[in-house]
Amino acid sequence: MLGLGGVIGAGLFVGSGAGVALAGPGILISYLIAGTLALLVLQMLGEMSAAIPTPGSFSVHAEQAFGRWAGFTVGWLYWLMLVVVLSVEATGAAAITATWVPAVPQWAWVLLFITFFSATNLASVRNFGEFEFWAAALKVGAIVCFLVLGLLAVLGVLPGTEPTGLDNLTGHGGFLPHGWSGVVAGVLAVTFAFGGLEVLTIAAAESEDPARAVGRAVRSAVWRILLFYVGSLAVVVTLLPWDDSAIGTSPYVAVLDHIGIPAAGRIMSVVVVVALLSAINANLYGASRMIFSLAERGEAPAALLSVSRGGVPWRAVLASVAFGFLSVLLNLLWPDTVFLYLLNSVGAVLLVVWLLVAASQLRLRRRLERERPEALTVRMWGFPYVTWLALAGVAAVLVLMLTDDSARVQVIGSTVATVTLGAAAWTRDRLRRRRAGSAPAMAPAMARTPAPTGQAGSTEQAVPAEAVPTGPTAGSVT
Repeated sequence: MLGLGGVIGAGLFVGSGAGVALAGPGILISYLIAGTLALLVLQMLGEMSAAIPTPGSFSVHAEQAFGRWAGFTVGWLYWLMLVVVLSVEATGAAAITATWVPAVPQWAWVLLFITFFSATNLASVRNFGEFEFWAAALKVGAIVCFLVLGLLAVLGVLPGTEPTGLDNLTGHGGFLPHGWSGVVAGVLAVTFAFGGLEVLTIAAAESEDPARAVGRAVRSAVWRILLFYVGSLAVVVTLLPWDDSAIGTSPYVAVLDHIGIPAAGRIMSVVVVVALLSAINANLYGASRMIFSLAERGEAPAALLSVSRGGVPWRAVLASVAFGFLSVLLNLLWPDTVFLYLLNSVGAVLLVVWLLVAASQLRLRRRLERERPEALTVRMWGFPYVTWLALAGVAAVLVLMLTDDSARVQVIGSTVATVTLGAAAWTRDRLRRRRAGSAPAMAPAMARTPAPTGQAGSTEQAVPAEAVPTGPTAGSVT
């Protein structure tokens, strides 16, 4: 459910309308391209996470593949992205709920949402999983109902409807009214809607059987996500002309209104709020586990390693939510200056993470085949050729963003943030080696160590030999 619900959010329910406006019916091709790219990244993540289950996920994988600087850089980048996006989602949900109860100001809703999810994440990891399960179930249920109703309307089975045929797909300028450039623009508009898949590999490390859990999640998510995204958008552009102004506002509401579902707008606004709240919950969870993993490896303050009896890294949760509160404050005070700069600095971080996932998988797969072939219970398709194809695809999206005036600033901001963190980590490691009088170290070898007792399960996992806690830090997770 994390795999399915993680990518079904406001980006699909609302943001997909912008993609339809750019590409027309060709948005189906855009979603196929972006979705395939995201699912290739998920398969690579699944391979590494099944073999090396750890709350640090791709940050640990990058460290094992390229050294401490890589793990530090991608870990802190991802944490920063999550806590900034958390505030955006809290603000978005509050903007909707404030219209339901005008007497309650928007900032009070933001405070309520973040406080509630802080308490949920501090109580136990089971609470996080329970909320995410039901939120994902509601979103998946909404999509399934939409698909069923839409298909019946397309066939003309519903009262008051007639078979639509292919008129809306081939008319109004054709299937590609803006040509292939529209499809490319659509890819840029929808790629980030697939962000969120990474959380399932972080959460799998706290399941009773991480390797089995991540394998099942990846296999089930692959075809279902494409079905939900491409299938639901196919219903939209088949039932309604792509240039219908109602689609730009909310394609799902437009379709429900078209087939005569009462209170369609209110129904979808509830679904969107649930989607945003689910994202807040998942982002807080992912951020806390990522910074906890960084602390385990000496890349963040050791004080963040405190774990409650319920297995929750409570100081890591508080550190993440504290920045979330700060981001919300910045958003309220300076939405067009400070907060905008902060948001632009992480706008393309997801693609940086995907690049490092693919690069790490290229290197770790060979090492796993030599050292621990039995751990490869999930395998990347067509390795190494498909991995190289995915790398080229992500790089192409970044290049295309540079050609877009609205997206260029995000690429530049994220590049500056990545280079700054990478340079700081590389310089720090050089100084450490110089003080120690040692030669430059190779990428850390894989070692086996039991999972921290603060995490559910006792499955052994491979971690960098240099990351195995020693001394006083080793006992701080129990």
